[in-house]
Amino acid sequence: MNVIIPLAGFGKRMRPHTWSKPKPLLNVAGKPVLGHILDKLADLDVDVDELIFIVGWLGDQIEEYYQGSGYHYPSRSVMQAELLGQAHAIWLARENLSGPVLIIFVDTIFEADLSGLETSGLDGVLYVREVEDPRRFGVTVMGADGLVTRIVEKPDTFENRLAVIGAYYVRDAGWLLRAIEELMERNLQTKGEFYLADAFTLMIEQGARFGVREVSVWEDCGTPQAVLQTNRYLLDHGRDNGSTANVTDSVLIPPVYIAPSAQVERAIVGPYVTIAENSVVKQSIIRDSIVDEGAYIDDTTLNRSLIGRDAIVRGRYRILNVGDSSRVDFAQASD
Repeated sequence: MNVIIPLAGFGKRMRPHTWSKPKPLLNVAGKPVLGHILDKLADLDVDVDELIFIVGWLGDQIEEYYQGSGYHYPSRSVMQAELLGQAHAIWLARENLSGPVLIIFVDTIFEADLSGLETSGLDGVLYVREVEDPRRFGVTVMGADGLVTRIVEKPDTFENRLAVIGAYYVRDAGWLLRAIEELMERNLQTKGEFYLADAFTLMIEQGARFGVREVSVWEDCGTPQAVLQTNRYLLDHGRDNGSTANVTDSVLIPPVYIAPSAQVERAIVGPYVTIAENSVVKQSIIRDSIVDEGAYIDDTTLNRSLIGRDAIVRGRYRILNVGDSSRVDFAQASD
């Protein structure tokens, strides 16, 4: 099976962090969001023939991370220079693309059953989650036979509540590519972009049988607040290493993730804190926050904060959203 991971967006809602790194490399519970998604591939009961990254802004960082990550799936990267939509991104990966394909977007962390897809007897499977307010999402319209009849982007009503989470299986990549080509030839756009939902709807009109699988967990990674919530979830579900963390004269309030190379001295850390590799935390109180690689935190109190790579923060209490290589110093200058 081929796996396509589109990664080309700018991540504007996560600035300033995405000025210097792509959103999929944001650190959550000690690992980039992309790393958590790649871990899901271990749930597949078939071999991954090729992993295809659709990259754009700062795409070289994606490739660098993957090469050094320890994952060993055959891979290639495809550049999406123009952001013309999800379907366009998949179409760019068309070279040598055939057979079954799994498409996973990295805006979310999810828990789902990825087994048995090729033996499901379906032409496609859409992963969904029931939501209270479906108006912000693409939702599936289901028939009496339990199959998808169409997909509606951001509906005006509450009638259909199964929101598509951004993970899709298609049995025949060739059929999907033909549907995308038809979209583009007919210029069938939604809000100026070519959407996968419209390509799937074309396939359904041509006789494709699409079903759904509900996910048990769906955590967003699209805004600073959502990233912190996802950090909380992951720390509550297996990423807490506080009992084995090496700290000096400090108090850890679980759950926390402290990277092996991080230095924590005379600090109170937790709950729900991630301290990434090569970071230093001294004489500080930190809760419900993420401190990225190489950051230096001294004599401060942080809550609900995101601190970027190699950032320096000193001084009194603040809620901060600090990008990479920033310096924030609230300490009074000495006479």
